Formats: sequence, structure tokens, C-alpha cells
Amino acid sequence: MAADLSGAGPASDQELVPEDDRIIGRVFRWSVLLSAVVALVVLSVLFLRPQPKSVATVVPRGAIQAPAALDQRQTDIPDVRFTDVTREAGVEFVHVSGATGEKLLPETMGSGAAFFDADVDGDPDLLLVNAARWPGQPGPPSPAALYRNDGTGHFADVTAGSGLDVTLYGQGVAVGDYDGDGRVDVFLAALGPDRLFRNTAEGFRDVTDSAGVAGSPDSWSTSAGFFDYDGDSDLDLFVCNYVRWSRETDLKLHFTLNGVDRAYGQPRQYEGTNNCLYRNEGGGRFSDVSAESGIQVEHPATGLPMGKALGMTFADVDDDGDLDVIVANDTVQKFAFRNRGDGTFEEVGAMSGLAFDNLGSATGAMGIDIGDFANDGTLAVGIGNFANESTSFYVQRKGSPWQFVDVADAAGIGSPSRLRLSFGLLFLDYDLDGRLDLLQANGHIEDAINQIQPSQTYRQAAQLFWNCSSGERPCYVAVAEENLGDLARPIVGRGAAYADIDGDGDLDLLLTQTGDRPLLLRNDQALGHHWLRLRLVGAGANRDAIGARVRLTAGGVTQERQVMPSRSYLSQVELPLTFGLGSATRVDALRIHWPNGATLDLEAPGVDRLIEVAQAP
Repeated sequence: MAADLSGAGPASDQELVPEDDRIIGRVFRWSVLLSAVVALVVLSVLFLRPQPKSVATVVPRGAIQAPAALDQRQTDIPDVRFTDVTREAGVEFVHVSGATGEKLLPETMGSGAAFFDADVDGDPDLLLVNAARWPGQPGPPSPAALYRNDGTGHFADVTAGSGLDVTLYGQGVAVGDYDGDGRVDVFLAALGPDRLFRNTAEGFRDVTDSAGVAGSPDSWSTSAGFFDYDGDSDLDLFVCNYVRWSRETDLKLHFTLNGVDRAYGQPRQYEGTNNCLYRNEGGGRFSDVSAESGIQVEHPATGLPMGKALGMTFADVDDDGDLDVIVANDTVQKFAFRNRGDGTFEEVGAMSGLAFDNLGSATGAMGIDIGDFANDGTLAVGIGNFANESTSFYVQRKGSPWQFVDVADAAGIGSPSRLRLSFGLLFLDYDLDGRLDLLQANGHIEDAINQIQPSQTYRQAAQLFWNCSSGERPCYVAVAEENLGDLARPIVGRGAAYADIDGDGDLDLLLTQTGDRPLLLRNDQALGHHWLRLRLVGAGANRDAIGARVRLTAGGVTQERQVMPSRSYLSQVELPLTFGLGSATRVDALRIHWPNGATLDLEAPGVDRLIEVAQAP
């Protein structure tokens, strides 16, 4: 979250660390600038204008050229409205940030949310993470809120006595059945010690100390996720950490936008941190294997931790059977951890083209997701960025799985997203036509930003991009706000999650705000499109089948989806997979790739239904 809002930050003698976390980006930009100057001298006689800058230096293994701008398909965008049902559904939660005017950086971050089946009745329940008032501030406790779904999209507050009714400065959440007992457990990432809660028949029980996943007492953890990185069939835990922060340090910075009033500071002014990887040892215990696994990245010039992580997602990028990790870092290069399959990772962000934008600069990256946008096996990585930075849309190069290029502008995403400050970001098929659309939750960090930058507002509408891609040519169209219903309501958006809360087959949305109520949005599409939903039950310790992939063919189109709740920003989506079928009335082929490498071909019993598939022991 790059908080450089006015273009005039504090004096250099106020910065706590040098801007060493942009050295690599500068190297790329100088190279690009030199190339541009040479080109300008050669061509100025004819054109008197600079040529587009090459991105070859960003990808050492060979340049990937972005395609020419694409003509968006002239097809009517489907009419789908979202309806705010927050209070009607019984959700009365209000987020507490602790903000009272001191402008402390954590107050800008918001908190996440998770859809998961807490009571094992088959319906997605809702957990809303909360932050807290600062020490000494008056006011009641501000615990997370747990809401039980009755199966129709109505929720009852069951926080009291649940075991999750604890107060901490909560940020992100991860859900997963780490002990393989059939109940989904909860990990809360926080400013300060993190917490792990085991889901039992009597409620949630804090097992942080015995599990060994509290982290450092002064750490600032953000997004987190359960996944099986070492292929032993139980769920390990990846935790993103942001910057080295303290209240005292923050108050000394005196950052301002107008020369008088205090404003929120820049993450560039703080040292980076290392992320954490905890290996599941069984018996409820984890081991911190961060150092030996290769996920700790130090700046080559300073030897200090480089990362400032806010979001991450998991996927088998190179289709070798192991889950890789992509991390969205704020104002420093993004990380791409290639899983070697031996318990270690190789950081290949710069080599892959994922680390920087097309000018060689790091962005203020927050939310992240990955998906097969073209239904041809080609992966795209979407990343929400700071205001005046387009949303990133990195597309995988055919035949070179670890080569990506950002085609946001050509795909129709770049220009409409440039003025928004985006946090949560998700791929989802909101209209059930079989293609992954793109959603982003938006909202600024400064409530008075419009006085400084007239193009910016504090509250911002979310954006929904409809996928009109044809083959491998990415094409997205921003849905007009007047066609979004209550999704277009301006909010201070942060986390984003989805689930079918009412059992009608389409995906409903939850957007969190900082210091305000969340927005629970019912998907009211009535297009007559068919669908199929799958709930997978894995064999062994990974009962959630996290990491499983399902390939479905219907109407001549093959889609692939992955069971992976960890995506977006600080949040978790539901476990069941949703396949939109459009006008297709039957499924021609259905194959499940289980996390342990086994495959299962099965015949779908029909469409417009949820089916549960259990892996054979």
C-alpha cells in the first residue's frame, strides 16, 4: 500500500531506512531509459516522439512483448445486479480500527473475512476479523464475529462463547482442517502475536502455544493460508508479514500531505520483514522452516529482509505436482516462489516477469488471485495496486510457465482501474457463463484525499470486469456502475470474499471496510445459465482437498478450477468449486486431480446442483 499521495514525502533525514528496497527497480528503469534515449535519437527525425520502452531487461530469460491493444468483443454485458442484504441477513458487525486522529499506519489496513463451514452442516458460515482500539483508548472489546448460516443466507451471531470471541489487532484469516478431524480450524494473523484456534465439538480452542505458530511478539502479520507444500498430505501454513512497525516510530515520522496536518506514512519508510512458513509435523505441532525453505529474501545491497507482504496465493504454476507461492509486496518487488519439490523454494520473481511493472518499478501491491482466464490452461495473476497504478494482469506465456507479461492495458483493465486504490481482488464467474471475471474492492486510506487530489475519493465503488476473452486473447470490460446494483456503493473497501450463501448456485460477495460495516451482497443474476458445484473430501489428513484441481468440459469448453480458499486480501473464499455452464445442459467430462496426484473421472449426475465427491482411501 504505497502511501505516497502528494508526490512530496517527508525529508530524507526523516526516513528510518534508505530507499534500498527500490534499487533493483532503479536498475531496470535506468536500463529502460537508456534504451529509450537511443531510440529517440535515431527516430526523432521522422517521428519526434519517444518509442515504447522495452521490458526485456525485466525478464532476463528473454523479452516478452505485450500484445497490441485488443478490440473488445461487441457483446452485450449481462445484466446482473447485486443487492445489499447485510442487515437483512442479520450481520451487524462494525469494524474497529482504533483511529482517533493520530494517523497510525495499521489503521489504514482494514481486516479480512472468511466463508467456511464452521459447524459442519454444509452451509458457508461467516467469520469477520476485527482490529482493536489502541491501549488506553476507552470503549468495549472488539472481538472477531462468527455468524452461522441457516442455509438460506440468513445469519445468526454465535460469537459469544464460540472461543473466537477474543480481542486482538486482527488483520487476516486462514481456514483449514490442519489436524484432519473433519472440522475447519481458524488462524488469525495480527499486529502482534498470531492465534490458532482448533475447531472442536465444544467450540474453538486456542492452541497457539502448543502449535508453535504465534510468530514474533512484535511482528505484523497480514494474509495467511493453509496449503501442503511438501506433499505429505497434511496442511502447512504460510504467513505474510508486512513491515517493522511501532507506534513510537510512526509518530516520529511527521508525514503530511498539505504541509500542516499529519497524514498516514509510507511503507517505504519502514524496514521490510520475512514471511513465515510453518511445516505441519502432525499431532497438532508445527515447525518454523522459513529459513531453510528458501522463502526469506534479503536485499543484496543491505542484507536486510526485503519483503513487505500483504497478499499471497498458491498454485501449481508449472504443473509439476507441487504448489508454488506468489506474494504481493507493497512498494518492493513481488516474490514468486517456485516449489522445487524437495521442501525448498527458489525465488524467481524477476526472472518470471512478476516482480515489477512494465517500467521496472515496484507497485503498491495488495490483493492477489490467480486463475485460468481463457479456459485453455493459461494462468493469469491479478494484483490490486495503489491509486494511480493500474491493476496488474500478468498472463503466462504459452510453453514457458514461469514467464509472465502484464497485459492489463491491452486487456481492458488498466485504464479503468488506474484511479482506484484496490485492496481485495478475486477471479470469479459471477454470471455463470463459464469464464472467470475479475472483482476488486476499492477505497483510499486518507479521508481528506479529495482536497489534495481532486481525482481521488476516500470511499470508492468496487469494480467488476466482465470476461469477454476469445481464446487466449485477454479481453475484459468494466461493468458500468449503474448496472452493478449495490456493488457500486462507494465504500472504504478492503477484503473481498465469495460464497453461495443461499444455495441458488451463483456466488454472493462480501466486502469488508476499515472502521465501518461490511457489505454482504446477494447475487441476483437471473440469466438462466446452468451451473455445477463440487464439494471435495480428501483422503488422509488433507480432508479439505486443498490444492485439488477439477477439470470440467461442457458445451465444448473446458474449465479448470482449484480448491484454494486463500486468495484476495486478508480473506478466504468458500471451499466448494462453482462451474458456470452457460446454456450447456450437461457435463461431458469431469476429472478430479487430487492433491496426492491421484485422478478420478466421473459422470456428473446432472446440472444445477451441488455434488460431494470423496476420495477413495
